[in-house]
This record gives sequence, structure tokens and C-alpha cells, in this order.
Amino acid sequence: MIEAIVSVFSDHVCQLGEGPSYDPATDALFWFDIVNGQLLEKQLSGGATKVHDLGQMASAIAIIDDKRQLVATETGLFVRDVATGKMALHTPIEADNPVTRSNDSRVHPCGAFWVGTMAKDERKGAGSIYWFFKGELRKLFSDITVSNSICFSENGTIAYYTDTATGLLMRIACDPSTGLPVGESKVFVDHRSSKGYVDGSVVDRDGVLWNAVWGGKAVKAYSPDGTLLREIPMPVTQASCPAFVGAKADRLAVTSAWKGKDDKQRQLDPQAGMTFLIDIPVNGRFEPRVLIA
Repeated sequence: MIEAIVSVFSDHVCQLGEGPSYDPATDALFWFDIVNGQLLEKQLSGGATKVHDLGQMASAIAIIDDKRQLVATETGLFVRDVATGKMALHTPIEADNPVTRSNDSRVHPCGAFWVGTMAKDERKGAGSIYWFFKGELRKLFSDITVSNSICFSENGTIAYYTDTATGLLMRIACDPSTGLPVGESKVFVDHRSSKGYVDGSVVDRDGVLWNAVWGGKAVKAYSPDGTLLREIPMPVTQASCPAFVGAKADRLAVTSAWKGKDDKQRQLDPQAGMTFLIDIPVNGRFEPRVLIA
């Protein structure tokens, strides 16, 4: 098995780094420091990390077109002008609920956006997972404590998600034309007896699911039948979410966090909150564009 080489991509320290998404048109990785309301941006080829202050908690980004992005925030979906950074509310999500914020979210191959929410204090069952497509919003799952691992097979027939608090990574059939779930959810991976928690995930062209293990100091890869294929050690305790990056989508970027650690714990985890690159042959793919209308 080829060894994975892990390096620091950005040494900008996020309290809660999340939501990485790569734009192949600009060779830029975007990600968030959720609790500090910041959108981070850096070219894969190098240079400084740009920090965009959003003024509210935000957690996920999708490409609409060359000039616009869709950002999931604590009050809903905002259209962001790439040139100016200006944000305009498009669709409110739990905007009247100050308890919750957005969390893990990802675009289905058809252009639908699955958007997860959760309580800012992680109280039990306060979150949900929504489906947004061409201006329509529906709630798919409720009573979620920490929404995570939203990702899809390349052909759009399978969706994955978890409530991190349960330790169960779920799988459900999807209508590939709409991104709506069909039938009942089934357990894909039971992680309850393993170290750490299931956090963000992404699925490659081979159907392999790559999962960041919060508290487990690892990224794990699972086959389409749920078999653990490999475990890549990470230099931080709280890896949070992976994304495919590079001109061929053949590398992984992984965010991390120091949230919840005291000063002593942070000293023992000095790179916590940085963002990493994993060099490993991976058959990745680019995120689909989101359809807002």
C-alpha cells in the first residue's frame, strides 16, 4: 500500500475548521472557521491564506457559476459575489432560531444542496438536514444532534450522512435526478466501538468514502460495502472534513479544529486548527455546481 504523505497546506489556525471545497477554475480551496464567522481561501499552488469575515457563523460553500457562490450560514443560504465578497440572502433556513447554525453540507450530482444544521451548544436533537433544489427547500431528517458526513456517489443514486452523536454512518438510496432520498436509511458503518467520531466525508469515483475522524487522529477510507480499506494517521486530534483538490482531483485536503481544548491540550496538539494536504493516489472528483433557480 502506497504511503500517504501529510503536510500543512495552511497554518492559519481555525477554532473550528470545516467545509473545505475546491474550485478547479481558480485552483482555490475555500473553507471555514465556523465559530469565528470566517471564510478562508488559498490557492493550491501557494501564497497567503485570505480571510473573509462574514459577520455570522457559516460552514459550507458551493459554486453557482464563475461569478457567484452559495454559502450556508446560521440564518440560511446566501449568494456571495466572488469579486466583491458581498452576501445576499437567498433562502432562509432556521433564521428565526438563534439556537442553531449550519454545519456539514454538500452538493448532490444533480445540483441539489443537502444542508445540515445543529445547535451552537450541541444540544441533543436540535438540528436537521434539508434538501434545497432550484429554490425549493424541504426538511429531510430531524432530531439531529450533529449533522455530518453528507456526501453522494458519483451517479447520485446513494447519499450518506450521520448524526455524529450516534456513531452510525448512514446510507440511503437517492433519486439521481432530484437528489431526494428514496426508501429507508441503513447503517453503512458502525463506528461506536472505534476511537473518535464520524465527521465530514467525501466519495470518490470508485465509490470509496473518505471520512475525517474527529478525536481519532485519522482519515479513514471505506469501500462501497462499508469495509475499512485504510486508515491514514493525521498530525492533529480533531480532523474535521476532507475535500478532493488539484487539477486532477487526485489529492485530499483536510480541515481541523482546536475547539473544546484547553491551553494544556492545545500545547499537546500544536497543529490543531490548521488545514492539511494528503498526497495519496485517489480517484477524486470535483464538486457539482449548485442549482439555485
